[in-house]
Amino acid sequence: MPQEIQALTLFEVREPKSGRILQLLKATTREGLTGWGEARGAVAADLADASRHWQGKPATAYGTIPPGPLSGALDTAFLDIVGKAAKAPVYRLLGGPTRNKARAFASISDEEAIAAARAAGHKALAIRLPAPKARNQGQPYTAAVQSLANSVRATEADFILSANSRLTPGDAARLATELERLHPLWFDEPCPIANQQTIRKIAEESVLPLGFGRDIQNPAIFQDLLRQSLIDIARPDIVHFGVTGCRRIAALAETYYVAVAPNHEAGPIATAAALQLAASLPNFFIQHIPLPTAPEDRAMRAEIAGPIETVKDGFCALPDGPGLGVQVNEQALEKYRAS
Repeated sequence: MPQEIQALTLFEVREPKSGRILQLLKATTREGLTGWGEARGAVAADLADASRHWQGKPATAYGTIPPGPLSGALDTAFLDIVGKAAKAPVYRLLGGPTRNKARAFASISDEEAIAAARAAGHKALAIRLPAPKARNQGQPYTAAVQSLANSVRATEADFILSANSRLTPGDAARLATELERLHPLWFDEPCPIANQQTIRKIAEESVLPLGFGRDIQNPAIFQDLLRQSLIDIARPDIVHFGVTGCRRIAALAETYYVAVAPNHEAGPIATAAALQLAASLPNFFIQHIPLPTAPEDRAMRAEIAGPIETVKDGFCALPDGPGLGVQVNEQALEKYRAS
């Protein structure tokens, strides 16, 4: 059956404690199947434009979606529909699984978060580096980061340095040189990618692998970084690019022997999509699984999509149901709807 798109609906839900808004896109076909994706920053006009464009078109057109605020969500939702129609997980549609589980990591910023993440089953943690109070802070800043890194290592967990492009070239290079002996998995976004001379300086002065991609919206930038050997871990965003777009970037990265750790800062539907993606990629490394600080926020995510974000011994199980492998609880969407 063609599975023609009949309607698109955008739900906005609010995490009860943090107040963070998640956007979930529902695609419904004339044949009665539904598919789900996640968006970020979409507005009513974006939904209206997408509805006009896609109404009556088949879900199998997921690979032809033009860039836009809903492109990643549409790609994921259409793949969900195609998988459900075929009664197979999305990763089966993409060639079959390359693994039977996906390595996971959580983000932390203090000692309390370390304990919570380890209790939740994580064995790899991304240390969110504090924003520097001044430029080129030098040794005091490095010492503070090293203290937190040692706390993570004391729990026998691996760690990632996550700078969110906050550091000056000097601080980034110094931190990389000082902490490489602690063997981080990689240094994530040490500085803005616009300054490739800075990236090259860090790469030349340290053996730490460098990861980039969280904020990249143009695939050509990945190609440029790969061609210049300035990236060791590619991090395309699952919400922005969708499963198909991330696969294309991963295929490009594989030609340069670069691993992929897709970025994901959204909700549980994006987690399901990320796990389907992880199963299909031969060069997949590890997947970020959001771990809200508040138990109420974690409970909301589980109420919406079930235990998809459960981590055991550092790994997530692959969802084996059709499509994305999750059943979305629409009553929960109404319960947590953002007013």
